[in-house]
Amino acid sequence: MSYSATTIESVSAPDLAGTGKEFKSEKGTVEIRITGEEGVKYPHYLPVWDKTTKYEPLKPFDHVDPGSRADSTFTNLLSKDNEQLKVKSITPKFGSEIRGVQLSKLSDAGKDELALLAAQRGVLVFRDQDLIDLTPSEALKYSSYFGRNHIHPTSGAPKGHPEIHLIYRKEDDPIHDTFFKDHISSIAWHSDVTYEQQPPGTTFLAILEGPESGGDTIFADTQEAYERLSPEFRNRLLGLEVLHSGVNQAEVALKQGGIVRRDPVENWHPLIRQHPVTKKKALFVNPQFSRYIKGFKREESDAILQFLYDFLSKSSDLQLRANWEPRTVVVWDNRRAVHSALFDWDTGSRRHALRLTPQAERPSETATA
Repeated sequence: MSYSATTIESVSAPDLAGTGKEFKSEKGTVEIRITGEEGVKYPHYLPVWDKTTKYEPLKPFDHVDPGSRADSTFTNLLSKDNEQLKVKSITPKFGSEIRGVQLSKLSDAGKDELALLAAQRGVLVFRDQDLIDLTPSEALKYSSYFGRNHIHPTSGAPKGHPEIHLIYRKEDDPIHDTFFKDHISSIAWHSDVTYEQQPPGTTFLAILEGPESGGDTIFADTQEAYERLSPEFRNRLLGLEVLHSGVNQAEVALKQGGIVRRDPVENWHPLIRQHPVTKKKALFVNPQFSRYIKGFKREESDAILQFLYDFLSKSSDLQLRANWEPRTVVVWDNRRAVHSALFDWDTGSRRHALRLTPQAERPSETATA
């Protein structure tokens, strides 16, 4: 049994590079750009693939989680004096929808509380946000408060800002029909770039344009999933390490005519990780990037991993569905949730979103903030 990133990459941005046109800048760099698109609301966030610039391997850095500094009563983020504030639980234990809070206007204390609340609730769906009106530089300055901004190895980015991960589906793109000729489902559960030595923590996804309905994102609660397992099974999983690999993602990007900004990496991470602030444990595996368990024969590893993947994917009582009203920003903690985009609309509508992906600490079974 083998797991690859082909499904998610088939419905995300990298394959668009193969349909773009190459341009040579005055500085001699070669870029792939999307052409022929009219009426794009945020043209400065259109993806560009720089084929010339290469990056060195990421270096380790010290990370202090902002949530460790937070006021647990959320007096800044969820002030009782805010008459516009509306908070609704999406499920009892996982996910909240919040109105009346403007993320871009938060003080540092409010950002600390945002990180803590994302860790506690897993997923936060903020409505009526102006975050998408920030320039790329302003958006990156905002997200850098939560950690070092990650540079994705293969995805398109705004020109000059490789730290912003863009999701783009062209208007009247035939990919819906071509994709479902070979697949029965677009679901591809994952946690973002877990192959990195220090994967993301508090993460932001903002919709720029989207269909009237469809294109939602589903999330599954890996913390509650861990709690559901029997004590004996949890004990057996503790101490195990899993290889996470970005090799296949890089190969797919090149096959589709895209780029690889730096050499792909692989890293071993604990199968069970502890959150540095909440101290809660969660499953830390996903079928897109996890490969096998150290010390197990492949069939043994496949059996355990497939059980965990099936558990997460089939347990609707661990999941939520975030729908993308205009100006929605979803903030989630990649350490305690997996997610998948849904490619379920065939109306020809454009879907355009940006992701800000601050890196966090190296996963550990006994994490410290």
